[in-house]
Amino acid sequence: MRNVYLGDRGALVQYLQLALNRAGIQVAIDGEFGRETCEGIRAFLGERVGCYADQAVWNRLLPYLKGYTTHTIKAGDSLWSIAQNYGSSVEGIQTANPALDAENLRIGRKIYVPFSFSLVSEQVDYTSILNEFIIEGLAIRYPFLVTGSIGESVMGKDIPYVQIGSGEKQVFYNASFHANEWITTPVLLKFIEEYARAYAAGQSLYGENARQLFSDYSLFLVPMVNPDGVDLVNEVLKNSSYETKARIIAAQYPDIPYPSGWKANIDGIDLNLQFPAGWEEAKRIKEAQGFTSPAPRDYVGPGPLTAPESLNVYEFTLRHDFRLILAYHSQGEVIYWKYLDYEPEGSRRIAEYFGEVSGYTVEETPYASGHAGYKDWFIQDYNRPGFTIEVGRGENPLPMSQVAQIYEANRYILLGGMTQI
Repeated sequence: MRNVYLGDRGALVQYLQLALNRAGIQVAIDGEFGRETCEGIRAFLGERVGCYADQAVWNRLLPYLKGYTTHTIKAGDSLWSIAQNYGSSVEGIQTANPALDAENLRIGRKIYVPFSFSLVSEQVDYTSILNEFIIEGLAIRYPFLVTGSIGESVMGKDIPYVQIGSGEKQVFYNASFHANEWITTPVLLKFIEEYARAYAAGQSLYGENARQLFSDYSLFLVPMVNPDGVDLVNEVLKNSSYETKARIIAAQYPDIPYPSGWKANIDGIDLNLQFPAGWEEAKRIKEAQGFTSPAPRDYVGPGPLTAPESLNVYEFTLRHDFRLILAYHSQGEVIYWKYLDYEPEGSRRIAEYFGEVSGYTVEETPYASGHAGYKDWFIQDYNRPGFTIEVGRGENPLPMSQVAQIYEANRYILLGGMTQI
């Protein structure tokens, strides 16, 4: 984590403030490093220090972003006393440490202790940094989750995935193909957390038996397809050569605000115009609109699957047998369900169900934007239901104040992506 100082602003300051609040130090989560945040750091550390968060401070705060800490068992410990000491629960500790014998705690053994708060915040902007912290924390809290990487971005960042469930029926959800549509990332992360919590407790997930879902379905999720682009939009990239490159690209398209209007990957390729489903037609349409070179949005690239992020999603799909896919975007509160004249069996019925449970409009994809997308390619090549879900309303990037409403509208879509196939 990069050092932050008095007067700094942005997502990293939000993370600092979020961690302080979770540690019991109440400060405003406003992304502005002012005197209140400075005094919060001092209260947390228990000493009067400078107004900054360096690596030593971050190291002490990171457990509150990842949602867990470690504890070395000592004489006299019980799971109850450990849980009380850390603000955890016996059940949470047992879930995170499935081989732990509560009646025979071995002195000197290190165990994971999850904190009691929900890990997915609805108060801060999302970046690849927070995405990775949350996925790490979820995997520790719920070790039945499978996590990994589908590949790397242009800048060499991992693109993490999460699998929940072990069933024969495989489905796939993804988000943040477009950089300034990063609000879709916490939507998927929150669903993972809600599902995992219900499974661990043997409870229902929005009316469905979570353990039966786990047994019947294998759900794969990539919450952030475009980590470099998201980090550029939220100004945590901090790589001078790539930032310079992005500014040069943006300068060729002065009508697109920078960085808030950036949708592409860091090379200026629109990742959702990269798939071999009418790519040549997408190229014709976008070039007629003036997108003939790397751009903040709508440049199709020199050829299909030339952007590593899109190629990673393509190859990840080839390695699996997905019965259905959901591609999350923003905004408009619209569900797109067809590609040209392709109408996979059940797709219309499922689209209408999604519209009913969300209140979103169900529409066919407009021709001018209906080519070379991930959903388009999946429908074309697999003849199985694929949907683009456009969440929220307003101008991208949408504010986090919308995420609770977006999640409420989409939770039954996320559940129905399994139960409706």
